Amino acid sequence: MDLGKFGQLTYSTLVHPGDTWPEIWHSLTTYVPKVKARIAPQTPFGVSLRLSAASAAALTRDPAERRKLKSFLDDHDMYLYTVNAFPYGPFKNTIVKEQVYEPDWRTAQRVEYTKQVADILAEVCPPFVNPSIQSPPLGFKPRVTDAGVVASYAANVRHLAVHLHRLRERTGRTVTLALEPEPLCFLETTEETVAFFNGSLRNEQSIAELARELGGSAAQAREVLRRHVGTVYDICHQAVEFENIAASLQSLVDHDIPVFKLQEAAAMQIPEVTPEVVEALREYADSIYLTQTVQRRDGVLTRFTNLEDAFAAFEKDPSGKREWRTHFHVPVFLERLGEHFRTTRFAIEEALAFHRARPLSAQLEIETYTWDVLPEHLKTGDIVDYVTRELEWVRDQLQQPAHAVRAAG
Repeated sequence: MDLGKFGQLTYSTLVHPGDTWPEIWHSLTTYVPKVKARIAPQTPFGVSLRLSAASAAALTRDPAERRKLKSFLDDHDMYLYTVNAFPYGPFKNTIVKEQVYEPDWRTAQRVEYTKQVADILAEVCPPFVNPSIQSPPLGFKPRVTDAGVVASYAANVRHLAVHLHRLRERTGRTVTLALEPEPLCFLETTEETVAFFNGSLRNEQSIAELARELGGSAAQAREVLRRHVGTVYDICHQAVEFENIAASLQSLVDHDIPVFKLQEAAAMQIPEVTPEVVEALREYADSIYLTQTVQRRDGVLTRFTNLEDAFAAFEKDPSGKREWRTHFHVPVFLERLGEHFRTTRFAIEEALAFHRARPLSAQLEIETYTWDVLPEHLKTGDIVDYVTRELEWVRDQLQQPAHAVRAAG
C-alpha cells in the first residue's frame, strides 16, 4: 500500500507455499487479493513475489505466463515492485538450514538466476517503481575460505550491475540488486557490509574493472554501482547482532549505501537464560530453517549456528547472566512471546522512527515467513488475518504521531 513519503508497504509472499511457479501462482491468486481487500480495498496494492530459480526459469521460457502475471496484477489493481530471489531452490516443508545461501554469489548459477529475475521485473513492473531483487548476503561465512572467494563475490556483483545497466538502457527500467546482511554470513554486521561496499566493491581496482566492462569511465562505474547495488535492511537481523539500529542505519547513509528495501521483521529475545527458559525454548529448535543465536554475556558476543548449539554451550557452563537473541521470525505486532520470551519489536520501532524522521527507502516489506513452523499459540486467525494484522501494525507505526506509535502486544 502507498504510505506517501514513507514508501510502499507490502508483505513477502515467501510466507506462502511457492517453490515452483504453479505453487506461487496459486498463492498469489488465492491469498494476496484477500489481503488487499482487507488493507487497501480502494487503492493499488504493491506485491512482493517469491521467485525460486525454477520459477524464474519457467517465466523466462514462457512469454504467455509473464503476460498472464501482468494481466492478473492489472486486473486486481495490484503491481509488482520487489522479488525475493534469496532462496534459489525449495524453501518450504524441507530442511533448508545453511543450504539457503547456495549457490552463493561466487557462482554463475546465482548470477544467471538473478539476471532472469531482473528481466522479468523490467517487463512486468509498472513504470512508476524501481523494482528490487532481494538476494543473499553473498555467502555463508564458514564457506568464505580465502580472499579469492571475496574477489569472486565482487566480480559477480559487478557483472550483474552491468546487466542491470544494459537493461536500463534497453527498457528504461531501473532494477536494483539488494544484498541482505544476515547472522553468520559474509555480510553480517553493518560494519562488515560497509567494508565490502567501500572495499572490495568500490575500491579503485574494482571500479576500473567495472569501467572496462561497461566501456566507460570510472565516474560512470561508480554511478552504476550506486544506482543498482545496495541492501535489504532486515531489522531483525541487526537486532539479533545487538546493533544500535539508528546508528546502523545512519552508518549506511553516511557511507552512501542504498537501502533499497527496509524489511520489518522481529526475532526472539531471551533477556535472561535459565534452565527453565531453555526447556521452554525447545519447541522453537530443530527447525527446518537456521536459528542463528547471538549471546551477550559480560559484554562479549558469542555466535551459535542454531539454538541447539546455544543449548549445548549453556549446559556445559550455565554460570553467569546472559541474553540470547535468536533468528526466528515472529509476528511483528507482538512484544512478548509468553512468560520468559520477548521479541525485538523494539528494533522495528526504532527503525521506523528513523524512517519517519528521514525516509531512507521507497520500499517496505514485512517478512514473517515462518507461519508454517510457528507454535500454534502464536498464530492469529488464518494466514490472511495474520498478514493483515502485521500490515496494519506497521502502517500505524508510520502514520500515527511519534508519541502514540506503541501498540499493545
